[in-house]
Amino acid sequence: MRRLLLVPLVLAGLAVRVPALEYPKLLPERFLAELKLPDDQGRPWRAAQEDWEGARRRIADDPGWKAWLAKERSDVEAWMAKHRDRVEWVAGWSHDGVSPKDGSRLVWNEKIPGEEVSHFASPSDPRVEITPKLKAWWVVSFRDRHVSMIVRSARLHRLTGDARFATWSAAQIDFYADNLLKWEVQRPEQGARLFWQSLTEATNLVKFTEAVRLLGTAVEPARREGWRTRFFLPEVEVLNRNFQMIHNIAVWQRGAAAQVALLFGDEALWREAIDGRFGLRRQIAEGITSDYLWHEQSLGYNGYVVRALVPLFVAAGLQGRAADLGTEMAVAQNLLLSPLTLRFPDGQLPNPADSTSIGRAPNAELFYEAYRCLPTTLGRTEAAKRRDWDTLIDPPAGAVAARALPEVTSRNLESSRMAVLRAGDWQVFFHYGQRVRSHAQAEALNYSVSHGTVDLSHDSGVAPYGSPLYRGYYTRGLNHNVPLIGGEGQEGIHPGELVEYTPTRVTAAQPKYRPGVSTRRTLELKDGRLRDTVEVDRQAPATGALGLALHLQGRIRFPATAAPDPDFARQRPPAFTHWRDVQVTTARDAIVLEVETGGVRHQVTLTAPGSFRVWRGDSPDVPPKRRQSLYLELDDAAVAQATFVTQFAPLP
Repeated sequence: MRRLLLVPLVLAGLAVRVPALEYPKLLPERFLAELKLPDDQGRPWRAAQEDWEGARRRIADDPGWKAWLAKERSDVEAWMAKHRDRVEWVAGWSHDGVSPKDGSRLVWNEKIPGEEVSHFASPSDPRVEITPKLKAWWVVSFRDRHVSMIVRSARLHRLTGDARFATWSAAQIDFYADNLLKWEVQRPEQGARLFWQSLTEATNLVKFTEAVRLLGTAVEPARREGWRTRFFLPEVEVLNRNFQMIHNIAVWQRGAAAQVALLFGDEALWREAIDGRFGLRRQIAEGITSDYLWHEQSLGYNGYVVRALVPLFVAAGLQGRAADLGTEMAVAQNLLLSPLTLRFPDGQLPNPADSTSIGRAPNAELFYEAYRCLPTTLGRTEAAKRRDWDTLIDPPAGAVAARALPEVTSRNLESSRMAVLRAGDWQVFFHYGQRVRSHAQAEALNYSVSHGTVDLSHDSGVAPYGSPLYRGYYTRGLNHNVPLIGGEGQEGIHPGELVEYTPTRVTAAQPKYRPGVSTRRTLELKDGRLRDTVEVDRQAPATGALGLALHLQGRIRFPATAAPDPDFARQRPPAFTHWRDVQVTTARDAIVLEVETGGVRHQVTLTAPGSFRVWRGDSPDVPPKRRQSLYLELDDAAVAQATFVTQFAPLP
């Protein structure tokens, strides 16, 4: 459910009321409360602290901490001695670092391409030639690390008092302030200079802000004021004219601006970042659903938004402003916890929308990163194992008892357009619609399924956004367990219609699946089996045969009479060109197949009206992995209505 509100704003001195939509979040502190660590006032959030004197004692008294500091100093000094940024280096897009052969991620290293190394490589592609685009990818990766090193150096100064670190960090900030306007704007619609996109400007502005805060009085006021006017304010201006919408990038941008406001004591800038038309309060109210999932649906962005908010919450705590964001912190803590309620028995998460990898729950790293402001039993337990800057200056309190993870149960996540079925050993995740276009792909009515700990079918996610496979295959209907019309899946986005829901059965419809085409899917767990029924109704003239894609994570036993089909992709959409070793068999009314996954066998029965063909092929999975997949298509391309039934049954 979404609720219409009127949000008060102040623009040009006039009070106005702007319509807004908010997902209700009633008593957020009670959601998975058993995993939270409330303070003595019952607040689930925490104001981050900083204890530099205590940190020095820990270094002096604990050999482990002493060894950690020696390595940290060595790493930072080695970087300082070797690396300098250059004005002539133009940063590219972090997603462009992929092999053109298989879409696998390139491995970054600090050697300068064309000067110290002659090529790039990925784990599956040992030689990738240097191109201007890939050089720009190397630059953005270098610059991001360089800015992180400025923060680490400033921390070393704060801890040890060694002026060399303050001198180096300040000199790097001088470099960026002096040269900011020398970098050309690469994307006029965004205005970023230091990086290719305003998102990366925001993620790094957070680090610049932290470095200046740590340098404190080591920098004279005039120099600090120069940084404010020549670097920080121009950067905030870029961020504030971008992404005036509810979006994960906007969370980073408003959060970065708010941290600049805290650094320089700019109350007007703080209020704009927090309470402005697309400020942080509205981002959280409208971007986080009542199920505590990010509205762009990708669970990867669920975590990404948490990572955007944590630095702001920490900074607010250190500046005595945590209470200003208490409600937002309570809701964000649930954004951190909610994926636990969706995990499959093997810990793997569903993968709706366009994450570039399949997540797992619990995400120990993410819980750890949030422990200073969003304390949980999982985060504190993980923090107790770590030695780094956070645990040195803000050590976790005493050990906590391990808590059982929440049981995954059947749920309809109406505000997120998803559902979970859980019965016996079966678990199904159903993605029946979308709320927003951002990060959506042709996957409405897609599902993933496991039987016990056996992953029978999952959503592969996507190749990095810079790969041609991203739009050419991974976001297309063929890459999902969905009905296809003329080889294509959903066109546009739609929230879908939930027709029926019980703990063992769900039906949802997409009335505008494609122009003139409506679809409906029912998933049911009954008698120890999964039954999937897909109905397609085409009112428009025929635009290609009706079909169904099904992706399996095991080996499919195909009929011995099946024949190779070198023409599989002929006269079909380009996505079909990415399947290899395709075989085809014919059937009428039904075909029974067997799939073996990790030594466990299941019978898969496919039913369709009349005569049809089934293809088995080697298809792209999580890059660069491959998997076996099925494509079923009716022989009569003029058929307007069809019902496809797929049944999964375990075999002894």
